[in-house]
Amino acid sequence: MKGKRSSKQRINSFKLLDQDILCVVFAFLDLFDIVRCSAVCKSWNIIISKSRLMHSLYLKQWSNEASSSSIDMGKSLNVVLEDLATRRHRSALVDGSFIVDQWKGHTSGIDNCRMKMGLILTGGGDKCMRLWSSANYKCLEEYALSDLGPLVDFDFDESKVVGLAGTRICIWRRHGNRSIFPSREGTFTKGLCMRYMDPEAMVGCADGTVRVFDMYSKSCSRIIRMHASQVKCLAVGEDQLVLSGSSNGNITAYGLLSDQRVANLKPTNLRGGIDTLCYNPPSHLVFAGSSNGYAACWDLRKMQSLWSLRVSPNAIYSMQHLRHDTSTLVVGGVDGVLRILDQNTGEILTKCVMDQSNAKLTSTRSLYGSVERRKVKRLTEDATIGDIPITARPPVKCLAVGMGKVVTIHNTEYIRMWKFNM
Repeated sequence: MKGKRSSKQRINSFKLLDQDILCVVFAFLDLFDIVRCSAVCKSWNIIISKSRLMHSLYLKQWSNEASSSSIDMGKSLNVVLEDLATRRHRSALVDGSFIVDQWKGHTSGIDNCRMKMGLILTGGGDKCMRLWSSANYKCLEEYALSDLGPLVDFDFDESKVVGLAGTRICIWRRHGNRSIFPSREGTFTKGLCMRYMDPEAMVGCADGTVRVFDMYSKSCSRIIRMHASQVKCLAVGEDQLVLSGSSNGNITAYGLLSDQRVANLKPTNLRGGIDTLCYNPPSHLVFAGSSNGYAACWDLRKMQSLWSLRVSPNAIYSMQHLRHDTSTLVVGGVDGVLRILDQNTGEILTKCVMDQSNAKLTSTRSLYGSVERRKVKRLTEDATIGDIPITARPPVKCLAVGMGKVVTIHNTEYIRMWKFNM
């Protein structure tokens, strides 16, 4: 009883702290600690969002990282926070120190990964998806497909995991049972890729169509003819725009709300097919990577190409950016080098690989084996990639970007977390 009373007293004392005292305490914290505090409870969020003291502190911090002429005094605190966070993110990726944590996540090659909300979802040849904590690499949930076809693609949000297995769409309620689309509605021509944005899943098919499935009615709501050849990759924006890349090198943008084709992009240098697509709704920029090592960018507002550059000697398999970041683009492919590009120019800002010595810094045990921390380095302009051992740069099959971090998978059993620091 005594322990319960002391706990209750602590809660009451906590609530007695008034706004001025909390503002003084918050004034000693840095940007990301403040962001974490704003998520603790509703009252703290209100204080941080509305306090004049906090606004002045953030405008002061903003002025330290940008010229005074670029400061918009009318910006809300949330916008200032977002701007500062993306600046920190770019600085960490391009100039910061970094390490790689590596752990065995599956029993066979991993083909795909997604990272959101501090969680990582991975899956591959063992027909099992696993959800990991990006903080401690603990496996939180498992989703098995033992009785279905091979796992092709997947995605997730706060409440569910959606997977494309063979010619079936599967849904898992987080901490719940699996649901499979009825065979009459859920069977379709071979699916090659999938993207999900509640309440719909979009599947790119070998016959050149994109099929849209409604998660709640469990039916195919529409079939969109995108290409004459197979759809190899998809990108979906919050503005309900679906983009698809084909095996013959074309890109099509389709508006789900308007139910019509928005754009037809025909790259000149991206020969051999589009292997990956990335769409940034805030800037209306579309990025594509090809099997001949070219990356390209288009502005959908102006319907024009901004840049097209060969950034890798081999195929580009994956490219992603932090949500709402209009600055950096992370690219990976066959040669295993992690490249950071400028979204607006295509300039390669930096190139990263694991240290050639492949030496372990630390090794800790986990349920699925050891988590190894390894040295990494940035490549110089004149570095010859062929001189770097392939063990230090296995092909990047897929990648996902978070705040100051990048997850990569390499068609092996291992997952790598690249952590970039200021």
